[in-house]
Amino acid sequence: MNFNFNPNKYDYPSQRRVVYAKNGMVCTGQPLAAQAGLAILQAGGNAIDAAITTAITLTVVEPTGNGLGSEAFCIAWVDGKLYGMNASGYAPELLTREAVTTAGYEKEVPKRGWIPVMVPGAPAGWAKLHKRFGKLPFAKLFEPAIRYAQDGFPLSPTMARLWEKGYEIFKQIAGAKEFEPFFETFAPNGKVPKAGEIVRFPDHAKTLRLIADTYAEAYYHGEIADAIDKFSRATGGYLRKSDLENYEAQWVEPISTNYRGYDVWELPPNGHGVVALMALNILQGFDFSEKETAETYHKQIEAMKLAFIDGMTYVADPRYMKTKLQDMLSQEYAAARRNLIEDMAIEPQPGDPFSGGTVYLCTADNEGNMVSFIQSNFMGFGSGIVIPGYGIALNNRGQCFKMDPAHDNCLAPHKKPYHTIIPGFLTKDGKCVGPFGVMGGYMQPQGHVQVMMNTIDFAMNPQQALDAPRWQWVGGKKVEIEASVAPEIIDYLKAHGHEVILVKDSINFGRGQIIFRDDAGVLVGATEPRTDGVVACY
Repeated sequence: MNFNFNPNKYDYPSQRRVVYAKNGMVCTGQPLAAQAGLAILQAGGNAIDAAITTAITLTVVEPTGNGLGSEAFCIAWVDGKLYGMNASGYAPELLTREAVTTAGYEKEVPKRGWIPVMVPGAPAGWAKLHKRFGKLPFAKLFEPAIRYAQDGFPLSPTMARLWEKGYEIFKQIAGAKEFEPFFETFAPNGKVPKAGEIVRFPDHAKTLRLIADTYAEAYYHGEIADAIDKFSRATGGYLRKSDLENYEAQWVEPISTNYRGYDVWELPPNGHGVVALMALNILQGFDFSEKETAETYHKQIEAMKLAFIDGMTYVADPRYMKTKLQDMLSQEYAAARRNLIEDMAIEPQPGDPFSGGTVYLCTADNEGNMVSFIQSNFMGFGSGIVIPGYGIALNNRGQCFKMDPAHDNCLAPHKKPYHTIIPGFLTKDGKCVGPFGVMGGYMQPQGHVQVMMNTIDFAMNPQQALDAPRWQWVGGKKVEIEASVAPEIIDYLKAHGHEVILVKDSINFGRGQIIFRDDAGVLVGATEPRTDGVVACY
């Protein structure tokens, strides 16, 4: 693909410029992690090695969004073919709906504590990716993360803000035995680190060594699994060593839709990448000439509402889904949903398709391989459960389960919950264009749609596509919009029934990265102005 950017048409305020390189590139939201991945490329590693190294390093330098108890998803272009990996976890055998209702939670799964903890999948995902596609020794990929965890690293500004916000939330539940290791790890002596302050995680470093030396076997079958089991039993948890022993990351087939000649790729459920594809299917029936118009915003928001309400109704562990993906992605269904969009904002209702705290990174090497990778503990710092002596902060992804027994996404043992983290990928005419992603909970498919439209409809380069003002549907007729959006657009949306919430803090609108490659092999990369990221390349 030759780039068809229009560099003069859009000039959004940013201190960043699009970056070009030839040999290799790593984009993520934390400079130390990006540079760790780049060093692996320069040491002879490929894009898969670089992605794994960057992901591992992010567990240290971005602990608010991910950790050693995270889950992960990946789309990789290797030797001219696209591969998908689902390393999300399932509910422990003891975590039944009845157990949760007995604990006092009848309507929804709680956000913190042991109940929402799913079996962590990220370490298994790193090992699975490396065994199939890695080039350098597995243990070498851990060296930067171990060094930062043991010797320390200066905390970046965005992480300092998120750390403080997370601590304020957890202070409200301080005192329970299961949360004591959290405060010992992330707020020793009742204080959280400030930007620029050196942070060390020696327990985390020990665990990284165990994972590195055993190809993650210690995590799922050995010493680490024993430690998780022991702390769970001692503090009322549901997770057992047998749950870890039975876990395996999965290869999956990516799903796609063709949007104006480009194939946009996501992973299938239990993730909600299908929501982005459904929204693009709806939007494809409209013509868009300009991004910053009231009509563009209105139609984008309405399409996303319709796609999202369907996703939240039908997406679940695929073994439990009654609705077929081909029905959700059919053009006939998209046309039916498109016909619901009028001049006024609607209160979205699910249709009938039967007719059926996160980090993101992307990498590219000089062999043509490219990786889109995302991992998460979900809400800031996850469950608040940290395994003492090992520094493993466990996820709280089970909070995405429903408690309604009639819902496809109802909680059940060894079932995977609805998942918000989604890597994206773009191809054209069977050729690789590149990876993209926008992390941030339920913002993610909304970010994917906006960034893809910025790229395809409005000919923005990757940095412009990320810099552009964003919106986020948050339920009903409510939509959050960045304060940089033109006042006349805001006034139009309000006049047409949207309940607009202006938000000055751009951190709420996701943090994304992009790498594209042209036909000559030139890489072009970008990282969010809403985070601390860099494009590391050579």
